[in-house]
Amino acid sequence: MTRVSIDLNADLGEGFGRWTLTDDERLLSVVTSANVACGFHAGDAATMRRVCALAAERGVRIGAQVSYRDLAGFGRRAMDVPAGELAAEVAYQIGALEVFARAAGSRVAYVKPHGALYNRVVRDAEQAAAVVEGVRLASGGGPQGGPDGGLPVLGLPGSRLHEAAVRAGLPVVGEAFGDRAYRADGTLLPRGEEGAVLHDPGEVVERAVSMARFGTVTAHCGSPVAVRARSLCLHGDTPGAVDLARRVRSALESAGVVVAAFA
Repeated sequence: MTRVSIDLNADLGEGFGRWTLTDDERLLSVVTSANVACGFHAGDAATMRRVCALAAERGVRIGAQVSYRDLAGFGRRAMDVPAGELAAEVAYQIGALEVFARAAGSRVAYVKPHGALYNRVVRDAEQAAAVVEGVRLASGGGPQGGPDGGLPVLGLPGSRLHEAAVRAGLPVVGEAFGDRAYRADGTLLPRGEEGAVLHDPGEVVERAVSMARFGTVTAHCGSPVAVRARSLCLHGDTPGAVDLARRVRSALESAGVVVAAFA
């Protein structure tokens, strides 16, 4: 019987200057993929270089976590950015991270939007197409680097982002969240709504195992939701993030799930 495999990703490098948010070094001992902030919602050159070096040392895949240009709002504020400008800014972020990934002996292995941009490209076809154009632009106008010749795009299954990536010939990877509440349609409950972020470790672990093994999770309204995911996000900016990440990984492996990078 084929064993189930799941990737564990976390948002890392989300500091700036003297300010730090995520425990990058300890989280990199748990996850298999690192979504590294590229300076637009968090992160700076020194932080990007350090996280890439740590990830490469541990064999963790490096992903570009691209966002709207919004340091003050941590990339979580809704913004209207013209498509051409957004494509250029996505390419700029990927290119910046690639410098440090190569210096560490690795490469940028995939791309994942952050925050407001992540949520926007679930439903906004124009912004989704702009992100995909930015991914292509970062590789010289054509796909490169992924298993089928293009950088994989990590995001919510069924999103406009994934539709645009498929049309452009880029690989797509579905993502799930153990600590976020879902709507019945498979989208995430907005952070501003009560119960959007789950804090009970036992509940988060149980949901993570269910999504990995059975491809289902219970929605906020109580109904079951199908979740087609190859990667599970572990948020690094929540209290007790490292301990929770370790519990999730341990529970997955105890349930017979292979924890391995998708890229």
